[in-house]
Amino acid sequence: MPGTLYIVATPIGNLEDITLRALRILKEVDLVAAEDTRHSRKLLTHFGISKPLTSYFDHNKELKGDQILDRLREGSSVALITDAGTPCISDPGYQLVRDAVAGGISVVPIPGACAAITALSASGLPTDHFSFAGFLPNKQGKRRERLQALAGERAVLIFYESPKRLLATLEDMLATLGDREVVVARELTKMFEEFLRGTLSGLIEEVRGREVRGEVAILVTPAQEPESNDGPGMEELLQKYLASDEMSLKDAVKRVTLETGLHKSAVYAEALRIKG
Repeated sequence: MPGTLYIVATPIGNLEDITLRALRILKEVDLVAAEDTRHSRKLLTHFGISKPLTSYFDHNKELKGDQILDRLREGSSVALITDAGTPCISDPGYQLVRDAVAGGISVVPIPGACAAITALSASGLPTDHFSFAGFLPNKQGKRRERLQALAGERAVLIFYESPKRLLATLEDMLATLGDREVVVARELTKMFEEFLRGTLSGLIEEVRGREVRGEVAILVTPAQEPESNDGPGMEELLQKYLASDEMSLKDAVKRVTLETGLHKSAVYAEALRIKG
């Protein structure tokens, strides 16, 4: 019989956040697949766990994925962990889980800490509808393009970001999403945990000039509902203007923005969706 692949969440900072079930599974499995074996060795040693470790990260996931699947087919049990939080959430693991499921191997989640949910729970923003967008592209052009595509979302947007890019990302959000309410959460569950709350423009001034440390989660309020009117809606107008060879996408967005009074970023995002 094939073994079991356990997806084990580990603490995002405070080691007390590991679960009793996670500790038991890590003690019982035959192999632990970790994003960074040096980092994970410290975690296992802290809890008195001695198990064989193998690396599994973005640049070796194809080779190591095959090796891990072979071990599972032979009957070994494997725990997949990342440096912090829940595996597969903006971390390696999706392909391994997909291939294990396709091969008839049992995949068992061991839930625990997740930075996105931790930040959302204490943000003070609506929690009934949210969209996790992970890390944005490093380059400004691609980053703004991605933000434009998300501008019309009627849900709280959750991003992960490097502290070195926080200011640039907030500035791009202001340019593409408008001056929305935002929460920046950093160093979650650690000694210097901090939540910054305010408008994008306000937080840009607060962050500018200060050194930001620790991984960051950014939560942005949803796009506003467009005001209802008796005239044609944004989608109908865009389809009409984009179908005409006489008007470019840029000109169509500009005209629909003027006619509807909607934010340009929301109209642009819908235009991109229509154009496919």
